[in-house]
Amino acid sequence: MTVRLPQELDSALEAIARQRHISKHAALIEAADRFVRQESKTERVLASVDETTRDYADLLQKLEDA
Repeated sequence: MTVRLPQELDSALEAIARQRHISKHAALIEAADRFVRQESKTERVLASVDETTRDYADLLQKLEDA
């Protein structure tokens, strides 16, 4: 896979990789992994909120009307 980054982003990534003594490739893999886990967590939280809203819709309506 080839990734073309804007020069500014590439330079920043290079600096981070150098500081951490890792390759840019390793830094991108770590960043992609974090992104995927964060997105998955966000989806689970939103699904949980939807489920809670459905399960407690009557109670929420009563609280809103109070």
